[in-house]
Amino acid sequence: MGEEYIDFMSQIKHKLGIDLNLYKEAQMKRRLTSLRNKRGYLDFSSYYKALNKEENLLKEFVDRLTINVSEFYRNPKRWEVLKNKVLPQLLKNSNKLTLWSAACSTGEEPYSLAIMASEHFPNADIKILATDIDDNVLSKASQGFYPEKALKELPPSFKKKYFTVKNGFYSVNDSLKRQITFKKHNLLADSYPKNIDLIVCRNVLIYFTDDAKEIIYQRFSNALKKEGALFVGSTEQIFSPNQYDLSLLDTFFYQKS
Repeated sequence: MGEEYIDFMSQIKHKLGIDLNLYKEAQMKRRLTSLRNKRGYLDFSSYYKALNKEENLLKEFVDRLTINVSEFYRNPKRWEVLKNKVLPQLLKNSNKLTLWSAACSTGEEPYSLAIMASEHFPNADIKILATDIDDNVLSKASQGFYPEKALKELPPSFKKKYFTVKNGFYSVNDSLKRQITFKKHNLLADSYPKNIDLIVCRNVLIYFTDDAKEIIYQRFSNALKKEGALFVGSTEQIFSPNQYDLSLLDTFFYQKS
């Protein structure tokens, strides 16, 4: 793996608490090397010195670790299952639900949950926790300001009801913002919230090693209430969910047994 990159990984772990060993190595090294080269540093030790000095470089570096591609109601058929099957099932047990959007990126996912709660379950008491490791995307998420292409899966009536258009951008209304608490959280290092009814974590775990995934799935399971649900991305099926006390509820949905 190269001595120099190993040193760099240990410096980053010390500085940011982010363990690059837990990400798929070839993919991550390639991504960081191209970023480093783009900024004109020929090796990782000079790049690390620069990261220590320049706030903007450090922000860009953390951004590159967290791939931020998102949109509202991404993969809409799965959101239909969430609306028609998963949430009604959870609400049978209690009218109060806590939903956790883990690795929420720039916020499209937690706002999608808030729209669904307002639109289809207005009488339920639904709170949403949205977390990410990256301060930069969290600040974008809490501002709630999106280009039109991020909203392509939303019905026009939702756009009108929940957003204000400013200079060609869509700004999320305060009524949605009030339902969400944004918070910094590292899936690999921080303790997990407890008694969660639904965890949504999609298209993030593909970047982690199998060992790291196993740890995260176990922690997700521990964070869920009995009969709570986990909603994962289309490339993240869990092949033996029972080892985490989970069972398949629907495609990409698992339930805590």
